[in-house]
Amino acid sequence: MKVLVIGGAGYIGSHVTRALMDRGHTVTVFDNLSSGRRENLFDDAYFIKGDIMDVVALSDTMSRGFDAMVHLAAFKAAGESMTYPEKYSVNNISGTINILNCASATGLRAMVFSSSAAVYGDPQYLPLDENHPLNPENYYGFTKVEMERILGWYDRLNGIRCAALRYFNAAGYDAAGRVRGLEKNPANLLPIIMETAKGTREQVEIFGDDWDTPDGTCIRDYIHVSDLADAHVLAMEHLLKTETSFTVNLGSENGISVKSMIETAREVTGRPIPSAIAPRRPGDPARVIASSARAHELLGWKAKCSDVKTLIESTWRVYNG
Repeated sequence: MKVLVIGGAGYIGSHVTRALMDRGHTVTVFDNLSSGRRENLFDDAYFIKGDIMDVVALSDTMSRGFDAMVHLAAFKAAGESMTYPEKYSVNNISGTINILNCASATGLRAMVFSSSAAVYGDPQYLPLDENHPLNPENYYGFTKVEMERILGWYDRLNGIRCAALRYFNAAGYDAAGRVRGLEKNPANLLPIIMETAKGTREQVEIFGDDWDTPDGTCIRDYIHVSDLADAHVLAMEHLLKTETSFTVNLGSENGISVKSMIETAREVTGRPIPSAIAPRRPGDPARVIASSARAHELLGWKAKCSDVKTLIESTWRVYNG
């Protein structure tokens, strides 16, 4: 299949691109390199530097003819979204509309969409399944809800089928070392731990150690980016086969606490990794754990390398390489 990966030079996008090509698909990457990196581009994938706000570039690219596209071009920093909602409105919502309008005009009728568990907000029950109410706690999560709603209407009215993949906490790096580009300005726990291990950051802040969890720190569901990438390939192939839209969670179904992540990183890296307790952040739930039962059933997918040690070892190889 010929696949267009929008945002394919980013952290997740580069792993998705690699997984698609490993499966024998032909990939074109469309990316403005604002957060993606040139070192994450592969020689066997065609690259077009372009922005989703540039409708002419999008339309010209899609006119090359593709069987499916993967949309990973949204901004994703939850904290930033609360300070600069305009930026997230324009790129995430308007940009998605641009993609859909160009797809409608050029006959591209299948999209795998990078959504997020941020659509759920504070869990009302665990594990979180796809039927959980959508009540995002930040503007980033709100944009993902709106993007999913718009995709639903384009499915209904224009016949663009969509696989919406609600990620939990993506982490790790390609085990074979084929993706080496570090994220720009990372805000997630594992990259912060790695920067502290390298000495480029003074310490890891732990936001509260008095949560109702076994060690007092927050628990999250971490999914290895390679498991995530495999799910994109399976989702695309299922979408093309069934021509029916669907939504699935992608998580490991296991929780890892902040303290456990730091302690395991100390063992793997052999570095002290200083940490300090900071006040709780407003809106942080104590636990977030996924149910990925629907992904198992529809796609035959299950996380294979999302244990804490693999997550940390694969990330440390890149940071320490």
